Amino acid sequence: MSEPGSKSLSKCAECGLELPERICRAVGGKGSKNCPTLLQKETLAEANREYEVPATYAFAQKASVQEADCYANRDQQPYVMQPTKTRIVEIYEFAAKMNYRRLGLAFCAGLTKEAAIVEEILTDRGFEVVSVLCKAGRTPKEMIGITDKDKIYRGNEEAMCNPIFQAKLLNQSGSELNILLGLCVGHDALFFKHAEAPTTVLAVKDRVTGHNPLAAIYLSNSYYRKIKQTGN
Repeated sequence: MSEPGSKSLSKCAECGLELPERICRAVGGKGSKNCPTLLQKETLAEANREYEVPATYAFAQKASVQEADCYANRDQQPYVMQPTKTRIVEIYEFAAKMNYRRLGLAFCAGLTKEAAIVEEILTDRGFEVVSVLCKAGRTPKEMIGITDKDKIYRGNEEAMCNPIFQAKLLNQSGSELNILLGLCVGHDALFFKHAEAPTTVLAVKDRVTGHNPLAAIYLSNSYYRKIKQTGN
């Protein structure tokens, strides 16, 4: 495997080509500077060999089938995309395609009501749900060196979010697919690192936009333009 930095770094987000013109989308397409489709043939081959593992092959195949299933009237020509399924529907349909029965739900205390609804929906669909709140275990923040000035409620005992505990509990339960609901930035990363089962995300936390983080991106040239100003 190549050493880090030995090849040009992928810059797909900076590609100025229209999607239909890109080499990653069309035979005979074009690639901009640092295009991985054109320049990273060895790494691509290495990645594609991973799909030869039977479990990975099946997972990727079902995920691709699920992707297409989210659009209606695909027999019409010329086809115009008609999305029909929400994220929660996509998750439980994919889990059913994989014949999973036990699902893990790791959620934030701020989305307790939403977690109860999600669990009810999944249970009604025939799944067994193991759910774990982020504050489970009530480990004090002092254990990770948090002092009063860095607490939300200063002057009070405050339990830390414990995504490692959440992951370990779901590992012990034998969850086949984990679902993240609203974990904080950083806490979600720790969960991913310590979870043994594949993990998908139903919703991410955004305290300002009602957990719709793309709102700030869509409005970054108007109401949220401050996020583009450095030093603030």
